[in-house]
Amino acid sequence: MSFLTASDGIRLAWRVDDFTPPWRTPETPVLLLHAAMGAYRRWFGWIPELARHWTTLSLELRGHGASQIPTEAQPLTVERLVTDVVELLDHLGVARAHVVGLSAGGYVGQRLAMAHPGRVATLALFASTPGLKNSQAGTWPAKAAAMGLEAFMRAGIAERFPPDADPGLVDWFCRQTGSNDLPFVGRFVAHMSSRDWEDELPRIACPTLIVAPGHEPIGSNDQYERMQALIPDAQLVSLEGMPHNIGDAAPETCTRTLLDFLARRGG
Repeated sequence: MSFLTASDGIRLAWRVDDFTPPWRTPETPVLLLHAAMGAYRRWFGWIPELARHWTTLSLELRGHGASQIPTEAQPLTVERLVTDVVELLDHLGVARAHVVGLSAGGYVGQRLAMAHPGRVATLALFASTPGLKNSQAGTWPAKAAAMGLEAFMRAGIAERFPPDADPGLVDWFCRQTGSNDLPFVGRFVAHMSSRDWEDELPRIACPTLIVAPGHEPIGSNDQYERMQALIPDAQLVSLEGMPHNIGDAAPETCTRTLLDFLARRGG
């Protein structure tokens, strides 16, 4: 990982993976934004294939992975997360990127596309609605505090993985998410579950891919259909029967869907 100090002093971890042909003229890179409680390592099923075709940047959101956890006195809003992305792109001299977001990472991508449209060439959203306000997520911090974070994740695993998921993957996922700082996760989820910007979605002007879990237990399936209707240039793909964590449970399918979208709309 490499590191960048954000304008408010928080140390952010980022990485670049690039296995594209070295004689090819560099194209607009892909920027990966992980889900809440995620980290760079959670892209292990995506990056080997994706980075063969596109220079791939990854940012560990503040408070996650190797990035510094902000104090309670420091801002923790989706707008601050957007600023972190812009500062990373500026640091790398990247004018714009193909932005890919999983769940909460997609919240950041959506707000970035609205606030800084010139920085987002395309937007790809995986299990990512316009905020978490219209979901059960507001109850999660108290339950996680009572049970412990890893135990809470294990108790709700049916909402995230299909029954036939590899038990080793599920166990690793629970240990990875459970290793996060519980007070920070509580703040992060509380903020996201207070936000809803569905009425602002028409501001997203770039080509947008929406990949939805076909059996979404955390939000609502019809919300993805409304997103497609509200975003001017949007394509909706539904992964039938899949619960929320499609990026973890079906990384090969997600990557193929993304690469197909970028081949057609990436420019």
